[in-house]
Amino acid sequence: MEDKERRLTVRPNPRLLKATLTGAFGGLIFGFDIAAVSSFIDPLVRAFGLSGLEKGLTVAVGPVGTVVGCFVGGVLGQRLGAKKAMRYAAALYVLTALGCMISPSWTALLVLRLLGGIGLGAASVVGPNYITEIAPAAWRGRLVGLFQISIVSGFLVAYVINFLIHLGGMGSGSSSIAEWRVLVGILALPAILQLLMLVGAPRSPRWLVARGERLEALAILSEMGAVDPRAELAEIEKAVREEHAVAHEPVWQWKLRFPLFLAISIGLFNQVSGINVIWYYALSMFTDAGFSANSGFAQMLALACVNVAATFLGMTVIDRFGRKSLLVAGAIGTAVCLAGISWVYASHGNGGLLLPLLIGFIAFFAASQGAVIWVYIAEVFPTSVRSKGQGVGAASHWIANTVISLVYPAIAHSFSAAVPFGFFAVATVVQLVVVWLWYPETKGRTLEELQRRMVKG
Repeated sequence: MEDKERRLTVRPNPRLLKATLTGAFGGLIFGFDIAAVSSFIDPLVRAFGLSGLEKGLTVAVGPVGTVVGCFVGGVLGQRLGAKKAMRYAAALYVLTALGCMISPSWTALLVLRLLGGIGLGAASVVGPNYITEIAPAAWRGRLVGLFQISIVSGFLVAYVINFLIHLGGMGSGSSSIAEWRVLVGILALPAILQLLMLVGAPRSPRWLVARGERLEALAILSEMGAVDPRAELAEIEKAVREEHAVAHEPVWQWKLRFPLFLAISIGLFNQVSGINVIWYYALSMFTDAGFSANSGFAQMLALACVNVAATFLGMTVIDRFGRKSLLVAGAIGTAVCLAGISWVYASHGNGGLLLPLLIGFIAFFAASQGAVIWVYIAEVFPTSVRSKGQGVGAASHWIANTVISLVYPAIAHSFSAAVPFGFFAVATVVQLVVVWLWYPETKGRTLEELQRRMVKG
């Protein structure tokens, strides 16, 4: 009891915060890339004379690469360690972003966007995993939550750029080629900064223990502010021995069925809420509801601001109220808002309610699902397969994202946007039931305590 109380009073030191921000920068790249598509896609279409199908393929090729990158990142993180895997992912993204900027053809651009997606997918796996393994238990939720803060900050920055471009009348006419190249090239800047921050960053102490490098692991635990570094090192070593942790241990095992269920389901539920449909198609949603383009861009910016504020709120309370409590409360709020959005489209009126309902949805989602997903996936797997498990959960997230993003326009056009949003509302109710019945609470427990509990199911 005394040890647990000491854990709760520990505070992050500057060394821990710097390492956390280093891992979280992958999220900034991640969010900026997703949202920036809306700024360069139309100028790119005009520059290369793309058809509607080619435009859709240009958007979809990135998420396809991201799915591949989730598995690649999981394997690299487990074998090489999260720090080295982050370096490779960031370097790949820098090279592909700069390559896109000078791309001589649309075909070359597609190949480079696919490779860049692999870098993004790897970053979405190894970044949260890195923070999880260096953070004290009492602060793990808030520190891993910085990855999500970075994602939504990337969204906000991209939407500000979109809005300024629209107000300035940029991205049209003879300047299209130069402008989309600049917009794509800017994507390399956060990755370059992450590469610089990785110089001197510590390696994961849990990954080091699994490879017998206990002295370096002990030193890093001390630097990261562990309450009792030697006791924590002993606990990690015991967990490694219990799991017989090796670099090639597979994640698809019967004994890991419960962590796999949790990771796959939370990744799936995150996307069947319709969150990325809103980010990809927010402008068309507002214009379809009768708003002007200027008004649509302004409201997209408002949604991005709410997203950042609500994510900060979720991050500050995640270690106080717990992961499960946030998921339950968020599911109730998002289901109500999604049902309201579906009703707005079905009634062919009441367009004035669309923005408040979307704001409510974003606020509930960001403070719950958005704040919890990467923390939860990283917590539920043993050290021996954590990176691979993170890859499975992230792949579930991105596969669902790709499918929903592709089919939404066709369904909304053939029927009404009321249909997909009605589906999202029902799916969120299913999420509420599943979380309530089967999801365990993980706050305040060390990774080794969780490992013993999760493997037992």
